[in-house]
Amino acid sequence: MSKFLHKSFEEAVAIVNATTKPQAADILLKLYALFKIATQNQENPSSSKPLISAFKANAIFQAKHLNETTSMEQYIAIVEKELNR
Repeated sequence: MSKFLHKSFEEAVAIVNATTKPQAADILLKLYALFKIATQNQENPSSSKPLISAFKANAIFQAKHLNETTSMEQYIAIVEKELNR
């Protein structure tokens, strides 16, 4: 994995964390799953609401076939398309 990709990923994460504009739930779940795969943190999601945990777990399950590099690339692409308008 290149240093450029890692830096771009960190910048995209910072953009997501700093945004105050509401985002669509499907976008947030996709970003959540890609982040978890890219950072190798796929432990069971936790939430005080079981339904939210189920949606998060499903999002991770759908992205499990991706590797770290692809996850980072897709995360960056979604941030550029959806949040960097």
